[in-house]
Amino acid sequence: MSAVDRAARAASTAFATYGTLSGRKKGQLLRAVASRLEANGDAIVEQANRETSLGLPRLKGELTRTCNQLRLFAALVEEGSWVDARIDHGKVDVRSMLRPLGPVAVFGASNFPLAFSVPGGDTASALAAGCPVIVKAHPAHPQTSKLVAGMISELMPEDVFALVEGYEAGIELVKHPRIKAVAFTGSRRGGRALMDIGAARPEPIPVYAEMGSINPVFILPRALRQRGAEIAAGLHASVTVGAGQFCTNPGLIVTTAADAFVEDLATRMAATPCAPMLTPAIADTYNAGVARFASVADRRAFVEGGAALFTTSASTFLSHEELMDEVFGPSSLVVQCESRDRLLEIARALEGQLTVTVHAAEGEAEEYRDLLAILETKAGRIVFNGYPTGVEVVPAMVHGGPYPATSDGRSTSVGTRAIERFARPVSWQNAPDQVLPDELKEPNPLGIRRMVNGRYAS
Repeated sequence: MSAVDRAARAASTAFATYGTLSGRKKGQLLRAVASRLEANGDAIVEQANRETSLGLPRLKGELTRTCNQLRLFAALVEEGSWVDARIDHGKVDVRSMLRPLGPVAVFGASNFPLAFSVPGGDTASALAAGCPVIVKAHPAHPQTSKLVAGMISELMPEDVFALVEGYEAGIELVKHPRIKAVAFTGSRRGGRALMDIGAARPEPIPVYAEMGSINPVFILPRALRQRGAEIAAGLHASVTVGAGQFCTNPGLIVTTAADAFVEDLATRMAATPCAPMLTPAIADTYNAGVARFASVADRRAFVEGGAALFTTSASTFLSHEELMDEVFGPSSLVVQCESRDRLLEIARALEGQLTVTVHAAEGEAEEYRDLLAILETKAGRIVFNGYPTGVEVVPAMVHGGPYPATSDGRSTSVGTRAIERFARPVSWQNAPDQVLPDELKEPNPLGIRRMVNGRYAS
């Protein structure tokens, strides 16, 4: 019996108990994990920095975010209304609510050793839903993964949490019949492979894959005239932060005639020193992507092994699909449009994205409602007069988008809606009150918000 098989079978057995825990108990467990991570924060951050070179300030901030995520889901399940309880007293008595799926496989991400890895949002939301979790550690930070996994395992009920390592273990995990869902953050190639494996199983399972994005930024004409230098400074910071290794890195900038803006941005990019990338493989892929763009677009700035800026026309962009590919790193492409119609044409041609950004002067967004209507169909988050890097961990956040940004554009991996990925609706018809979950019992002992006969009440 392999380590994956043992972990999956044990998680399936543990689910029978863990899946029925009260929201209060699950909340206590999640809060305990957050407190343990904070108590060992220095050791965690130092280990993560040794493996990723992301820097102590960045990693301390990521640890804070990770603990905030855990407490956000603790508060959600303690309050309890997330289960969407519904009761109808009709010819028959029908009651329904969300119930956990079962054991979940979580794949750690390379660029976030904490917030999107072992103790990250996928783990937090799956545990909050009532699902045991088996994490496949990312090879970019194996010791950080082991360190944090040991802390979580000590606090969770037996067999509710486990860690496995290795490429083959990841494949086996997705194929295992006891696994009921998968969460992944990484490349399109990796996500697509897991999606195909999950779909090919005798019992297909959902694979929630976040697969990256070029996060287009549209700069409208008046905004460019009024704030061109300010926008160039903001975009430079957004493109190069963390050596561009964010899934929300703005890899495409779309605007009208913008020579001064391009020169300003190019000067800033050319003055940006190299920064170490997460792994040699990521650096090689980045350099290959920069070379590929240079064969089609005009290279306006380039630091060997570092920041790069390209420009091209709308016609060239629309006729070369490879310019819509993500280049994971500190690189961006400016597309200069000769007309409003061209700008709209580019918007229509885009694939699904995690984010789109619009820079508009006062009243200008209303003049471009046709553009906004297109962009709403293209992304999970629309940013106005800001920059896409930086994802707030709040209930309303959506970190997802239409394919290929994610495998399921109806889902998010950040924000409290993330819990819905790991639950399914179950209804009870004419069931005795004594056998119903507390959330559906007639007296509403938990005091949660419920829909009763088509109206919300508590």
